[in-house]
Formats: sequence, C-alpha cells, structure tokens
Amino acid sequence: VRQFFPLFSPSFSMIPTNSSYYYGPQGEAPLSRTGYVFLAIVMALFTGPAILLNSTVIIVTLMHKKLRQPLNYALVNMAVADLGTAMTGGVLSVINNAEGSFSLGRTGCVMEGFAVSLFGITSLCTVALIALERMFVVCKPLGQISFQKKHAVGGITLSWFWSLTWNLPPLFGWGRYELEGVGTSCAPDWHNTDPHNVSYILAYFAVCFAVPFAIIVASYAKLMWTLHQVSRMACVEGGAVAKGEMKVASMVVLMVLTFLISWMPYASLAMFVVSNPDVKINPLVGTVPVYLAKSSTVYNPIIYIYLNKQFRKYAVPFLLCGREPWVDEEESEAVTVVEAARVSPS
Repeated sequence: VRQFFPLFSPSFSMIPTNSSYYYGPQGEAPLSRTGYVFLAIVMALFTGPAILLNSTVIIVTLMHKKLRQPLNYALVNMAVADLGTAMTGGVLSVINNAEGSFSLGRTGCVMEGFAVSLFGITSLCTVALIALERMFVVCKPLGQISFQKKHAVGGITLSWFWSLTWNLPPLFGWGRYELEGVGTSCAPDWHNTDPHNVSYILAYFAVCFAVPFAIIVASYAKLMWTLHQVSRMACVEGGAVAKGEMKVASMVVLMVLTFLISWMPYASLAMFVVSNPDVKINPLVGTVPVYLAKSSTVYNPIIYIYLNKQFRKYAVPFLLCGREPWVDEEESEAVTVVEAARVSPS
C-alpha cells in the first residue's frame, strides 16, 4: 500500500514542513481551548442543518415519484454531495475542534482530505451543471432539444468523474493532503512550495474552481439576456414577464453571490499562499475561508431546492411532520417568463 499510496507512509509527519503555520515557536497550539470549543460550536451550527436539509431532499425525492424528473436530478445530486461533505468534513471538524487537535492520524488526514475534496468539488461542479441546465432549457442554444434523463445522468456522472479525476493524484504523489487552518481538518496542501506540489495546486485551481465559475457566469449571463429580450418582446397581462424577469434576476444574483462568498475566499487565499510562499498567515485567518466553503452545504439546499416550488411542496410538510404553513400559490412570474421564453421567437 505504501508503495502505491505514498501519502499513507508514516514518514509523513502530521505537522507540515512549514509547522510555524500551525504552531508557535515553542510548539504551542494556535488557539486556546475556548477558541477550539467556539469553532466546534460554529461548525455544529452549519453541520446540523446541512445534514437535516440535504437528507430531507433525498428522502422526499425517494418518496415522491413526481420529483424524480430529469430537471431535478442535478438538485438531488447536489444534496447527496453536500450531505457527504457535511458527514465527513463537518462532523469531523466538530469532533476535532471539540478535542482541540486532529486525532485521526496521518491516514485519517488523507482520507478526510480526499473525501471532503471529492464531495466539495462534485457539489461545486453540480452548481455549474444546474446553471448550464437552466440556460439550455430556457435559451435553447441548440434548438428544440428536450432535456432528457440521459442528459441529466450524463451531467451527474461527469461531475463525479471530474472531481474524482482531480482528487486522486495526491494519493499517488502529485500533490498531497495536509492539515489546514488551526490544524483540525485536512485539505490539499496549499503551503508546500515544492514545484511538483505547486503544479498540482495551480492545475487544481484552474479546473476545479475557475472552470465551474466561468460556466456559472456565462450560463446565467446568457439566461438573463434571453429573459430581458423576452420581456421586451412579449406582452403579458399585468406585466408578469417584467416582474418575472426581476424575480429571476434577483435569484441569479443571490446564487452567484452565495457562490462567491462560499468559495472565493478559500480559492483566493490558496492562490495567495501559492504565489507568496514566504507569507505568514494567522491560522485563524486561514480557517475562516475553510468554514465559509463548508457552509455552502447549508446555503445550497435552501437557495436551489427549498426556494423551488416543486420541492418545497413536499419537503416543508415532511420537515414539519405533515403541517403546511401556507397554501400553494399560483404559478410564479418566473415560470411565466420561462414559458414565454420557450415559445418566443429567437
């Protein structure tokens, strides 16, 4: 095993080469006991709701056949990936912070880093897939092509394959998984200045962050342009198209901002450290972007799923033990805009 998986070798210490990032000159921990407990509580506040919300999405989808439609496959896939992130990175972060150290050993660090990265990048790619899916359904850049089960399954398979492809190399020696932040969780090693490791980090950043981000921005830009054109051409009673355009615009802005808040600090800090290898980052400062990225497991189901009328119809009563806090309202203006976009001339 050590021959083929060098990162599992005990010769790799749990303390990185740049140990001053995690420990002071006398080897003291970067945070007090109170600080670690506080981080454990913060992570628990993210992890608990993330597990509950994403599990609910998966369960109600299995319970109700109406939700098992190609357009919803990506939403369920995101719930699965976010649940995996919460169950591995979230739960372990709570436990390790409560203990004040990473207690799972070198093998545990590698396995946690791999699992969290696999689920996290899959979720990020699925967000890009959702943006692409919505753009194709509304804008129809390839003409009248219906979105079918094979398209949804193909996109989901690609998201997992893409994530697996770029998270396996550290197990075989290109890059490595190492402690991050205050030393209670593991991730790809952004601090190792070895050219072999830096090349992996740069490639990882380009294909696992820059590419999904570009897809998200381009897809939503095309979607908004199409809806704007429809609102100018179509005439719907009561101005429903214009209102729908504003509603969809607000939703798109919310999606993009949430993505940036969750992932941009983490990616930016990583690239900053890679480009400035001698810089000294306070461990607590290095931990904040990590937690922001993991917090996306809570934001994603709320924005993409619980604001989705079809899912909300089943998920909310499930969470409230059968009670419905509101009566289903009429079709939203956003749906009206989508329908208008489908029938309007190009």
